[in-house]
Amino acid sequence: MRLPRRVPWKDLSELEQVCGWVYTEENDLDAKRLAVNRLAAWKASVPLPHALESAHAILSVVLEDGTSTMSSSYLLLRMSYASALIRLVNGLVDPLQLGAYARSINSIAQQLGLPTWFVELRHAATHEDLPSLEVLRDAAREAMVWLLHNYFLPTLNPSMPSSAPAHALRPLEPLLKQYKMLMKATTRDATLRVTYRSEITKLMRDIERWIAEAKVASASAVGGVDFGWADPQDEGNSDEEDAREKWALDRLSAVLIQRGMLVPLSRKKRLSPGQTALVLPRSLVLIWSPLLSQLRNLHPSIPLHLVSAIVAQLSRPAAASDANAAFQSETVSLAEDGPKTDRSYDLCLASWAKWLVDDCTSSPSEADEAEDIRDAIIVRIVTVLGPVLTASSSSKAVAALLHALSAERPSLATALSLLSRDSSQISLLPQAWEDGTVMNLMESRLNTLLALSGPNGRRGTEDVAMDESGGAEKGKVLQLPAGWRKLSERDGWRPAPVGMYIDCW
Repeated sequence: MRLPRRVPWKDLSELEQVCGWVYTEENDLDAKRLAVNRLAAWKASVPLPHALESAHAILSVVLEDGTSTMSSSYLLLRMSYASALIRLVNGLVDPLQLGAYARSINSIAQQLGLPTWFVELRHAATHEDLPSLEVLRDAAREAMVWLLHNYFLPTLNPSMPSSAPAHALRPLEPLLKQYKMLMKATTRDATLRVTYRSEITKLMRDIERWIAEAKVASASAVGGVDFGWADPQDEGNSDEEDAREKWALDRLSAVLIQRGMLVPLSRKKRLSPGQTALVLPRSLVLIWSPLLSQLRNLHPSIPLHLVSAIVAQLSRPAAASDANAAFQSETVSLAEDGPKTDRSYDLCLASWAKWLVDDCTSSPSEADEAEDIRDAIIVRIVTVLGPVLTASSSSKAVAALLHALSAERPSLATALSLLSRDSSQISLLPQAWEDGTVMNLMESRLNTLLALSGPNGRRGTEDVAMDESGGAEKGKVLQLPAGWRKLSERDGWRPAPVGMYIDCW
């Protein structure tokens, strides 16, 4: 749960007042001094966001520059300006190094819309000679203008669209296609593995850097450009990090399941000859398993995202969407180019989902974690698929996937067979809800599923009712509701003080 955000101002009118002091006439040093004093007071009470921290540092140097008359302070002013600008750039860029491999400062600055010459000035002030005082003054003015358009105005007017340029995320397909080409060459000729090893490693790192770029771009895609203006106490918030990770991995999964990626363009390469089970061809596993294994090591949730994308693709009503598009079109084609189901594509995707689950359970040291992932994958499949199984080839592929995943778990197989049978009783018409057909079917399924958790599949447990003294009343039997059972010593129950947990399952 995300904690409430702490801000140093009582209401936005105080921040607006400070903004007015900061961006008044350039020669009005009294107003800037009021802004510096107010920011210093805020800083003493609560950690400031990086934007206000940088504005305070730059304004302090501007005041010192405006009141200083001694020639001996020339070097001191240059160092003060350079320090404030370096901290501005570092504070913007460092929190966005989100990947396993470091990205260049220039690439992150471009995503933020930060002027490129700020990065060059930072490099020169850090590793080379200090820039001249005139250059530093110009940089300070432009930095304050950038903060106005990217922090003050969006904060004061949240409903106003940000004026910051939203840089498009670079395409991932070229990286994956180049990786696939090199891996196909190494699988055909083992002598090329040493030759292409460095290039393949570089491509894997570039793919991971793309994920880091997608995390940065996730905020602008959802709404607004995120520059890490959150409070310092909110840094490392797991919920926000999970949202960025989820958005990036969803985009990665959407690209991987396209034709030509995990699923070859050639139908002959998708399935083995005479295939009757969900088994991938060995060539596909050799090509993509190194990349998927590395992604799983860096992002343990990637199997869930990939399987979710696969099942969503398999359960998508392509015919209906294409028919709607054709209806809205102004012209109608007389050629027979309507939507056609691609059975080999569906089965190959389902085989990849099965392989992802098996790959999770391949390590004995992670048996508990693998079982959790398997259960989460099955839950997602059932959730996306819904209670109605149609006769399309994609639904058949998902049904085959469910059957393969539940083959080793009889209770799960029983539950899935219960959910999939008698689907003809379910109707989408309002009358079906009014006469209780759907509700009765759902209630019967719920009772049966609850009974599966009991011992020996019993729907309920009959026991002798107890009187107030603890003795049994002869001839009186207590019928527990479906899904309930009374615990006994054979289940591991024993008398214990109130509040003590006894594991009876």
